[in-house]
Amino acid sequence: MTNTAKGIDRNLTSYGDPEFSKYIRRAFLGAAGYDAEDVNRPIIGIASTVSDYNPCHGQMPDLIEAVKRGVLEAGGLPFVFPTCSLHEIFFSPTTMLFRNLLAMETEEMIMAQPMDAVVLMGGCDKTVPAQLMAAASANIPAIQVVSGAMRTGSYKGTRLGACTDCRGYWAQYRAGEIGENEIAQVTQSLCSTPGSCMVMGTASTMASIVETLGLLAPGGATPLSGTGDRMRIGVQSGRLAVEIAQSNHTPHHMLTRGSFLNAITVLTALGGSTNAIVHLLAIARRAGTQLTLDDLHDVAQRIPFLVDCKPSGTGYMEDFHNAGGVPTLLKALESELDLSVPMVTGQTLGEYLKNIQPPQAWQTTIRTLDAPLGPTGALAIIRGNLAPDGAILKTAAASSDLFAHTGPAIVFESPEDAASRIDDPSLHITPSHVLVLRNSGPVANGMPEAGSLPIPKYLAQQGVKDMVRISDARMSGTSYGTVVLHCSPEAAIGGPLAFVQDGDLIKLDVSAQRLDLLIDETERQSREATFTPPPRPKRGWRKLYADHVLPAHLGADLDFL
Repeated sequence: MTNTAKGIDRNLTSYGDPEFSKYIRRAFLGAAGYDAEDVNRPIIGIASTVSDYNPCHGQMPDLIEAVKRGVLEAGGLPFVFPTCSLHEIFFSPTTMLFRNLLAMETEEMIMAQPMDAVVLMGGCDKTVPAQLMAAASANIPAIQVVSGAMRTGSYKGTRLGACTDCRGYWAQYRAGEIGENEIAQVTQSLCSTPGSCMVMGTASTMASIVETLGLLAPGGATPLSGTGDRMRIGVQSGRLAVEIAQSNHTPHHMLTRGSFLNAITVLTALGGSTNAIVHLLAIARRAGTQLTLDDLHDVAQRIPFLVDCKPSGTGYMEDFHNAGGVPTLLKALESELDLSVPMVTGQTLGEYLKNIQPPQAWQTTIRTLDAPLGPTGALAIIRGNLAPDGAILKTAAASSDLFAHTGPAIVFESPEDAASRIDDPSLHITPSHVLVLRNSGPVANGMPEAGSLPIPKYLAQQGVKDMVRISDARMSGTSYGTVVLHCSPEAAIGGPLAFVQDGDLIKLDVSAQRLDLLIDETERQSREATFTPPPRPKRGWRKLYADHVLPAHLGADLDFL
């Protein structure tokens, strides 16, 4: 292989004779009906995450056909290739365990097969960050296409959307406010069409961030799955893929520090998913761009909450799309953005925004900096002796009356331990308790979305809606509550959560960005001296992951990547 090779002659099979490799490659393509004119075109790889296990990508086959049409219209030749597909609901213990596997697989497929550019077809939460990590590492021209969000459903005249409303109705069911028949009916209404969650969960947040980073066609984050708007974005993306292939417009050109700071600005304005923080840190490391939790804090302190979407707000992705989507939000944030950053269209962000209208008065979904939906600080970085390397709190979706709280700990050793014991009345959990979940970080368990522990059933039945919860796990972007996440370093490697005992007082002070265990240093050292790490996996991907995964505050990528 030579770096100057183009088209079908890129990434040649190693036979010790490059000309033979070119010859036999054309012979086999002839069996598929390709002629000399075909194989002289730019080759556009299309990474497909179609899977029967992934309802979020259910209409992706049609979207792939739209991308192929755009590639052909622009004079390229499309080649679809499969990769694994990650759906949040169908993977054990969590898709986060496999994000780096998909990133590695996609990178290797890009580098092993002939393509002048790649179109990355994702949608559900971990697919898009994995593909961006791969694109940053492979560094050939790349463009992202997302599957799009579902339409909202309806139950008794109320709009429903996965999965914030999933959690809301399940909480009502646990509290005894609705019964078996009603929860069964709600179940059939929550996910009305294929597509990703239609709230500002991780999928919608990441789609909006990729558009902000410039690696997605303008306006491409918010069109709903299966709509004409979504198909047109697919066609446009196919055309753009041929253009960037010919201009050699690579991800490293796009993924600058300014682009990442813009992405954090949008994340904060969206009141978006905390998962996006881990993903952005990982993508930035792959791109060789400096990005830290402190950058997030600095941006969050000056950017208010602007977009009215659940779980931080009340609306849905179709409302965001109809109000103008990411382009209109970027226009509202124009004074706070680096306008010099490039876009996949070849424009700078500033050039693009000259033709975009600010939020219009007829809509209330996208607010302005002068009249925001909520204050600054929608996301907070928390440190202290329980999270010396940092933790995350989504304040926009939390209860402000718990922002200054001191209470006794009740400790759960794992998600399984929590599931088996949290409803046990003999624990005598009160609303003032602090629920602590440990051994749920990257090394221990792949960092599942277990941090948003349910309110104990007997408290939920008394009307308790929120409690302080702390963990080294993540929570779904569709979740809500006063939940401190990603505590780093994690318990499984001897992080401070490992030394908390039932009854210890824990103090959360959001205004001071502190989370502290209130025991004396001598006692802490005594507990640390007896620490024994939990056993690790013995083989396969899980062993490789546990042995090499970085902590959450560094993006939870593998150290050798």
